[in-house]
Amino acid sequence: MNELSAEVLELLVCPSCHATLAWDYEASVLECTGADCGLAYPVRDGIPILLIDEARRPGADAN
Repeated sequence: MNELSAEVLELLVCPSCHATLAWDYEASVLECTGADCGLAYPVRDGIPILLIDEARRPGADAN
């Protein structure tokens, strides 16, 4: 999978709280940097899935 470009990351924000997102390459997720949010959005085939219903909650198992 290709890494997301810095330009794309600058444009993307968390749909829930509008905080910036950080790319976790090994887990293939975009993690919300908001202190009260922390949702992790999956990246499938290089496409970020920025749907709150698809996001993993903080502390939830990866599988």
